[in-house]
Amino acid sequence: MKNESTRSFPQPSGPREELHFRRIDMRGFRRPDGLYEIEGCIVDRKPHEFAPNNGGRAVAAGEPIHDMGVRLVFDESMLIHEVHTFSADFPYPHCPEGGKVLQALTGVRLSGGWAKEVRARIPVADSCTHLREILMPMASAAFQSLTMLRLNQPPRLDAEGRPLKIDSCYAYGRQRELVRVRYPAHYRPADSQE
Repeated sequence: MKNESTRSFPQPSGPREELHFRRIDMRGFRRPDGLYEIEGCIVDRKPHEFAPNNGGRAVAAGEPIHDMGVRLVFDESMLIHEVHTFSADFPYPHCPEGGKVLQALTGVRLSGGWAKEVRARIPVADSCTHLREILMPMASAAFQSLTMLRLNQPPRLDAEGRPLKIDSCYAYGRQRELVRVRYPAHYRPADSQE
């Protein structure tokens, strides 16, 4: 397994000063009752003392300004059964109340149209911005969590009988080697006019 220290960007073009640190972590779990959980947590820190200019708590350098998260409990069909939130660190006293509206996601599927459902059911002014924004990538993290269950299942197909994986990302582009090997009937060379 690759170590995080082996990742690298090109060398910066000059000196720079760190202004903000944000970490978003997502983890998927299988439960003994047949349900699954996806947890998304967000932590924000600054390398200097921070005090919001419109009130709120002062935060020492390196301490969390935000430390909060969402847990979605779902089944194999990606239907959400429960929603849980936590707010351990936050700048304003009312921030934890912004997680309550996420209960509106109970009964929604973590599938196509997820972002649209989140926007429709979770109004910005009624929710915590940070909890709401980590919801968006939670659907793909939940899907990835169930990958092992789907390995031996036949591919899901569209109305024309084409595997849904084709053109779902760069690697699965219809003109790429992966499609040529896995789905040869649907492979289209880059110079093909089809």
